[in-house]
Amino acid sequence: MPWPRPLIRCFTTHPPLRLSHISSRLRAVKCFRVFLLLWLTTLTGLAQAQSASPPDKATNAAAALPSPKRQLQALRITDAIKLDGQLDEAIWQQAPIATDFIQNRPNPGPHEKHPTEVRVLYDDANLYVGAIMHDVSQDSIMRELTARDDIGNSDFIGIFLDTYHDQLNGYSFIVSTGGVQVDARYSPAGGEDGNWNAVWDSRTSMKGTDWYCEMRIPYSAIRFSKAKDQVWGLNFMRQRKRDNQAFFWNEVKPAVDGFVNQWGELQGLHDIQPPLRLSLTPYVSSYVNHFPYKEQGTRNTSTSFNGGADVKWGINESFTLDATLVPDFGQVQSDNQVLNLSPFEVQFQENRQFFTEGTELFNKGDLFYSRRVGATPIGFGDVSSQLRQSEMGPDGQRRPGEAVVSNPGITRLLNATKVSGRTKNGLGVGVFNALSNDVYATVRDSVDGRQRDVLTQPFSNYSIMVLDQSLKNNSYVSLINTNVTRWGQTYDANVTGGLFRFANKKNSYAVDGRLVYSRLRGKQFGSEEEIGDQDGYKYQIGVSKISGNFTWGLNHGIESDKYNPNDLGILFGNNNISQGLYASYNKYKPFWKVNNLYTFFNLNHSVLYKPTRYQNANVSGGFNTTFTKSFLTVGANIDANPITHDYYEPRQYPLGDYYVRVPVNANIGGFISSDYRKKLAWDFNGGVRWYAEDDRLERPRRMGYGWNISPRYRVSNQLNFRYSLDWNLRQNQVGYVNGGLDSSLPQDTAIIRQLGGNVLLGKPPVDVLLGRRRVLTVTNTISGAYTFNNRMSFTIRTRHYTSTVNYRDFAHLKKGGLETPIDYRRNRDNTFNAFNVDAVYSWWFAPGSQVSIVWKNASSSFLESNEATPLYFDNLNNTINTPHNNSISIKILYYLDYLMVKRQLAG
Repeated sequence: MPWPRPLIRCFTTHPPLRLSHISSRLRAVKCFRVFLLLWLTTLTGLAQAQSASPPDKATNAAAALPSPKRQLQALRITDAIKLDGQLDEAIWQQAPIATDFIQNRPNPGPHEKHPTEVRVLYDDANLYVGAIMHDVSQDSIMRELTARDDIGNSDFIGIFLDTYHDQLNGYSFIVSTGGVQVDARYSPAGGEDGNWNAVWDSRTSMKGTDWYCEMRIPYSAIRFSKAKDQVWGLNFMRQRKRDNQAFFWNEVKPAVDGFVNQWGELQGLHDIQPPLRLSLTPYVSSYVNHFPYKEQGTRNTSTSFNGGADVKWGINESFTLDATLVPDFGQVQSDNQVLNLSPFEVQFQENRQFFTEGTELFNKGDLFYSRRVGATPIGFGDVSSQLRQSEMGPDGQRRPGEAVVSNPGITRLLNATKVSGRTKNGLGVGVFNALSNDVYATVRDSVDGRQRDVLTQPFSNYSIMVLDQSLKNNSYVSLINTNVTRWGQTYDANVTGGLFRFANKKNSYAVDGRLVYSRLRGKQFGSEEEIGDQDGYKYQIGVSKISGNFTWGLNHGIESDKYNPNDLGILFGNNNISQGLYASYNKYKPFWKVNNLYTFFNLNHSVLYKPTRYQNANVSGGFNTTFTKSFLTVGANIDANPITHDYYEPRQYPLGDYYVRVPVNANIGGFISSDYRKKLAWDFNGGVRWYAEDDRLERPRRMGYGWNISPRYRVSNQLNFRYSLDWNLRQNQVGYVNGGLDSSLPQDTAIIRQLGGNVLLGKPPVDVLLGRRRVLTVTNTISGAYTFNNRMSFTIRTRHYTSTVNYRDFAHLKKGGLETPIDYRRNRDNTFNAFNVDAVYSWWFAPGSQVSIVWKNASSSFLESNEATPLYFDNLNNTINTPHNNSISIKILYYLDYLMVKRQLAG
């Protein structure tokens, strides 16, 4: 059970699940001294929840029920509103007022002391919001300037709209005191989608002790029905950052499951029609790339010029088509490259806007990993096996073979299109399709210089189809299908899944589940061998109590040994049967010296699906809380694991015979997070994992240590800096020797034979080589931001990552987890360094239109054997002296809205 998440990201006081801020050692000691007291309070609360007196039960029951829905009348206007943040038009005084907001944080329930007044107007094209936020003085109104979609250390006002009034899906439009815009969408599938961006306008101003805000939200930015008379779900939210207070017009109770279902109603909307939603955003971009090859005949500098467009078309009032033609994603933030010692791939964050915006339907069931679209070609790693190797000629002279000239690591997309929307009856429909072209590696014959192309990725089509029916009581049923079709002789993949969630009328209990079937057909790429895992399935079922101070859940699931959604999804190990129990007791109102208390408890167990053999078990728990006066947030977590059988680490398939035995272990960790309102704030987290001794071999005890410190300093309301240092040490870890064995090396030849392989016949080892190693990983990240105004900003982020692996000894792993020491002398130490700089200047010169200038600097190095070093500054020096790739690009987007252009032409 994860830590409780805030309703929306923009009023999060502290990051959830961060082992965060520290302001002084004395405060840290004091915080951990209350750990036992808080747990005693939790246990007392659990007891009280089970044996509360009738009045207490009535109070708890009321806290778990949504508040009555307030209503506000919107006023139709005929004259235009000048958007200047002044609210000086007479019509604003005639509109009904939404006021008397109710606090949600830090103390749910009390009414606001400093009134908020919000009015709503509308005409045939726009919805207008006018708000006055009364306060004590201008010094009480915090107003940090930040980039778009980041509130920062600022007050704000926001409107929330549920345009179909289904109490499940909605929009938010939020403006800070500095005029910074934040928008998001809400759905049961994706929660809060902060990557969604709309084109709308707003202005703010200050008058005396108050601040004002005007918004103009065009109907083209939202979707709604064609009904003559409409009622929309409505809520307003105000944040007073000075006191870390958040208020809602219609009370939002933290003990109630759901967010959109706790909004009020906007009435009085008559005779408004969904407009033709058609926009074109063409772009042009230019790149200058420099990499110091330092080879004769090879240019160090290259240039490119690109052009394309994004198209949005409102097919009807419910559905929108989004298409990107000849997309250019070269300016997205660089990936955080890491040294991967695990048997699973690294999951990278999606930074491409087309794949992050408005994708809540496609993310249902976690079957879509968007990085698969335009990913590394499937034959990228097999090019070397298709080269003509060097050979001995008739004259006794060795004849050189072929060498790789270029091997593109990404697949260029031709286009991508998505159609999504929801009908007035609550049926959500999503269709996604993308096409990628052939990708070739180029190899050169070392004798005569002739070049040839090697296909690494055939022409491919990626598609997703989603049907999602919203039901009463925050419930839904969904059907999802993903498909990858590749041209030529290789395999295709299809995955189909069904999901459901049914909650009772009081929204206090729910049953949820899913059933997924994966189907692969064809041959392995570049081979005549049929694909192995042709048919697989997965199911999961759960029951839970979802509202109130005390919540709990039970779940059970199976992933078959052939289940494989990886062609358009991501999977970290199949072939397992798992079951779990989670419970949480939370106190949302202040008590003692704290504002709240969140606790969790988990119990999990897993066995292999085929053959049915024990894998692992786990018990964990923890808490977090925020102190009332200092707004210091602290938390702690602990977990314990009996002996674990890791069937994935040996990389032997099918699973079941080989496993790495992990001794009994336990972890304790904690975090401290200081008040972000201060100019200087700190996050600190740390943890220690202790292992029992392995009594089978004479090995030192395994241990794990990790900590992170992240100070941030706000120089002014326009300039801020942040630094993060991550340090992680794993002592005496036992795992698969990364890099495998090389049959061309004498040291490895003997070991291959000892493990049951035959070098002469090309027979791979039967058993596995394991190594005991020390792994030290250090990451330094420095970022800064200067915001010129609410439409122009500059950010820079520098990251240096280094991870060093030092092997101490080696072991022969046989079936049944049996390990015996082995005499292996080859130095397998290695160090991986990665360095990135991302500097971005962004100017939104008109609504939806942007100029961005980006500088990227990147390098990486992999050092082996004697070159590897655990010394940080040696690695930093090596990284600095490694050739760097530098790229400077400029990209211009211009937003063209059909209705706006039509009005301008008519005028």
